[in-house]
Amino acid sequence: MKLFVKNMVCYRCILAVKDTLKKLDISPANVEMGEITLENNLTEEQKQSLKNELKNLGFELLDSNQQKIIEKIKSVIIFQIQNFEEKSVNYSELLSKTLNKDYSSLSKLFSATEGTTIEHYVILQKIEKVKELLTYDELNLSEISYKLGYSSVAHLSAQFKKITGLTPSQFKAQGIKLRKPLDNI
Repeated sequence: MKLFVKNMVCYRCILAVKDTLKKLDISPANVEMGEITLENNLTEEQKQSLKNELKNLGFELLDSNQQKIIEKIKSVIIFQIQNFEEKSVNYSELLSKTLNKDYSSLSKLFSATEGTTIEHYVILQKIEKVKELLTYDELNLSEISYKLGYSSVAHLSAQFKKITGLTPSQFKAQGIKLRKPLDNI
């Protein structure tokens, strides 16, 4: 049995959900971003308890198939960007392949539900990753640009300024105050 969880977008989220499942004596076969695979079906009482516990942690157990698809799209994108899986990713192909659905229908659903395109969501996620990397001050802008698959530092800088209103240098001078949690993007 698969369950989909909204706002489960990082490894700490996975650990929190695993702890919750353990607390409720529910055995998962697998827990990954946005998704729980259970060994057995849940009773209605277990499902309600899980919903309540997840809500207390800021997560939401999804019922709608469309919401499940949206969360899976977000999870795939966030995983790729956070883990630098590939330098240059064709997200339309990746999403179509991962979700086994036509990209056009995924794109329409995402835009209608989220009020933004998948492409813009990818850009927003990349910019948040850039902010994170600038804050850590371990990589220079050229290295960040390469790791996130930008064609050049100029392209990254222009996109960063367009989204944040600041150059990467201006952002770095202002610090962490301007970062957003991934689930608020």
